[in-house]
Amino acid sequence: MNDTYLLLKSLHVLGAILFLGNVIVTLWWKLMANRTRQPVVIAFAQRQVTLTDYVFTFGGAGLVLVSGVANIWLQGWDITQSRWLGWGSALFLVSGLLWLLILIPIQIHQARLARQFADGTEIPAAYWRAERVWVVVGVIATLLVLANVFWMVYKPA
Repeated sequence: MNDTYLLLKSLHVLGAILFLGNVIVTLWWKLMANRTRQPVVIAFAQRQVTLTDYVFTFGGAGLVLVSGVANIWLQGWDITQSRWLGWGSALFLVSGLLWLLILIPIQIHQARLARQFADGTEIPAAYWRAERVWVVVGVIATLLVLANVFWMVYKPA
């Protein structure tokens, strides 16, 4: 193993930690804030969830993507010939699409709604409807990432 491979692998693991860690903490933040039913708390948590996604989820995903693609290219691996690379790439792609097409737009919508009730006014029903979709799709996206950890660590044939 050469130093470039190990550096890229280290960046890949760091990216996975940031990405998966923030995804799990994001769910926790939202669920715990929602349990309070206090508009000010929920608005604050929603803002933090949105901000940390930009920094840690996108940053971690970017590290995973760049370091993974770089190592695939530098090592001459063929994702069509390695099931672990194929499945890992597919799971990452599907999870990413769920985030980009469903979860991030919902979070942006919820952040806009949260600004309206940040002063303590009533939380609109639209926020709770969006929250239900966000939780269901978010759990699915997180399970895909967790399955991806299996493929990346165990590398089954």
